[in-house]
Amino acid sequence: MSESPVSTVGGQAVIEGVMMRAPSAWSVAVRNPSGEIEAVRHRLPRLSSRSRWARVPLVRGVLVLGESLTLGFRALAWSGQRSVGEEEKPVTKGQMAGSMTIAAVFFVGFFVVVPLLVVRWGGLDASSWVFHLVEAVIRIALLVGYVWLIGRWEEIGRVYAYHGAEHMTIHAYEAGDPLDRDHISAYRPEHPRCGTSFLLLVMLTAIVVFSLVGSLPWYGLIASRVVLIPVVAGISYELLKLGGAQADRPVGRVLTAPGLWLQRLTTRVPETNMIDVAVAALLFAMTDEEVDEVAQRGPIIPEALSATGR
Repeated sequence: MSESPVSTVGGQAVIEGVMMRAPSAWSVAVRNPSGEIEAVRHRLPRLSSRSRWARVPLVRGVLVLGESLTLGFRALAWSGQRSVGEEEKPVTKGQMAGSMTIAAVFFVGFFVVVPLLVVRWGGLDASSWVFHLVEAVIRIALLVGYVWLIGRWEEIGRVYAYHGAEHMTIHAYEAGDPLDRDHISAYRPEHPRCGTSFLLLVMLTAIVVFSLVGSLPWYGLIASRVVLIPVVAGISYELLKLGGAQADRPVGRVLTAPGLWLQRLTTRVPETNMIDVAVAALLFAMTDEEVDEVAQRGPIIPEALSATGR
């Protein structure tokens, strides 16, 4: 095994494919209806890294989250087109803003407002710890139920499998292994830095942050939850970052354990041809020098390499 890379990578599953984000670029690879792998590469905007606020703890989490959501929506739009064989159509800023607004309204309404109103109407005192604990239990139950329910659909089940392929490929890359099927298949589909883990950390962190608000009218409680979302997200990002960096130590295992449990619902062991797509996405996001370093480790999946034009 060669030395592990200094930089880390991340990504997400998309429709019939995977998006990967490297230090200098991001890419999406999908398997089109004819069975071939198609990939596209973009320079990473790095909006968060250009700002001096990107080095400020808590604030940087909000910036990274916003940038990741924007890239994620763009990746989903492209993969949706190519997975059914449509020609690529640029996503307009209006379409992007509309999609993100709908997603944000759904998240806030379903996972923030609904649990709060249920507990409030239950007659519990908003200043008591029981109120916040029950609210959190309902919120987590909704999250777990949601990811389980949508996973029953065949299309989402395939996305969960590509999610597993993404994680397994990142595991192998960060461990310094060759990017071939045998080495990648040896890893589990869960990963400590997954966005699923971030969502669960948000739910748990919210228990502490929201408990500091105290008793307010129902409309004041709703407003406080919405206003404090950036605070909760910033703290959760720092905890996720700490857990990923300390994954082999007790503190890291404690921080990552809940998210890894939840990932048993949002990831599946992929088909081998899904691994090929994940590797293609990773290679296409890399520089030529980084690909050469990976090639020195051992064989690379031929189809994945050829899909990048290298």
